[in-house]
Amino acid sequence: MAPAGNWTMLRAAVQNGADAVYFGIGKLNMRAKAENFTIDELPEIVSFCKDENVLPFLVVNTIIRDEKLNDVSEILTKAKEAGIKKIICWDFAVIEKCKELGLEFCISTQASIANVSAARFYQSLGASRIVLARECSLNEIIEIRKNVNIEVEAFIHGAMCIAVSGRCFLSHEMFGKSANEGECLQSCRREYEIYDKRTDETLILGKDYVLSAKDLSTIDFIDKLIEAGIDSFKIEGRKRSPEYVAKTVSVYRRAIDAYFNETLTDELKMQFNEELATVYNRGFSSGFYQYDPSANEFADVEGNASTVKKEYVGKVLNYYANSHIVYVELESGKVEKGDKILIIGKTSGVIEMEVQNIIIDEKSVTSANKGDKITFECNEKVRPRDRMYILKEKR
Repeated sequence: MAPAGNWTMLRAAVQNGADAVYFGIGKLNMRAKAENFTIDELPEIVSFCKDENVLPFLVVNTIIRDEKLNDVSEILTKAKEAGIKKIICWDFAVIEKCKELGLEFCISTQASIANVSAARFYQSLGASRIVLARECSLNEIIEIRKNVNIEVEAFIHGAMCIAVSGRCFLSHEMFGKSANEGECLQSCRREYEIYDKRTDETLILGKDYVLSAKDLSTIDFIDKLIEAGIDSFKIEGRKRSPEYVAKTVSVYRRAIDAYFNETLTDELKMQFNEELATVYNRGFSSGFYQYDPSANEFADVEGNASTVKKEYVGKVLNYYANSHIVYVELESGKVEKGDKILIIGKTSGVIEMEVQNIIIDEKSVTSANKGDKITFECNEKVRPRDRMYILKEKR
């Protein structure tokens, strides 16, 4: 299951092998600060996912106050009319409305389900799936899976919060923006200054970001998670970039397929780890799956620790489908033969490729600069106004 914060991410997820996507519509979801979709787009989302044989899950999982109940009713009614069948939630008011409308509901990780009794309770309410608390170890998941007759979902990759399954108040205390209502400003991820009154000295708390957890990554033991019987693997990241969605979905798709083809080796896992490191991350951790992460699980950078960065270089002017040629105007930087690039667009999704040849004014060249209009082969269809980026290793 892949995150979709907008149409570009949704298409990137589908292009790279997602079986399901989850998304919000601007309010009442834990990523309200993400771009999200609108209520009016629900029918189009459902139609697109149906054509691609992908399951769409609508997220309605924030704290629900009395004044939000009308929003709950409106959102779920429109979802029902559009053909959405699966809602991710945990508040009982949302559950009640889902049952009233006949909508299938899945219990969010916000409910912090970490035992068999809780799983059975939500099953008795009619839930079709539970998203387990992030604090669950692999052994605990195996025990829950063995003792409940309900689908089980677990996170396998992406950001981890210092509050783990939620209930963080730092953003609300500092800026009046509640993390539990989807408005987190990620105050925990910053570099802080500590003042020692006794010595009148100031220290910068930057080497160890003790409020900022590393990202979860499970490639090294994805085979054990498959064998645990987990029904759905969830990737976190509705506030991240389209290329993050494309890369993480692609890697885990290939890893899962390799497991069932009996070709998942340690060497392949190493390759997958290197690929995951090229897109946004804060360093990687195995989370709670294999042990209690009490040390060395904090980020050692503020922001992005990826090994590769993208730089904007130009926009697509045209695409010639018969010859598979893209026409691009360079607006920044330089492009050379052999460079790895991304072409990103709302309809095109994320295309990652290597520039095999560059043509300017019908002449083959080895490089092009800002102001040049170039053509080169591109086997995937792209569209005018799509943006082109060059990928460079960080030094």
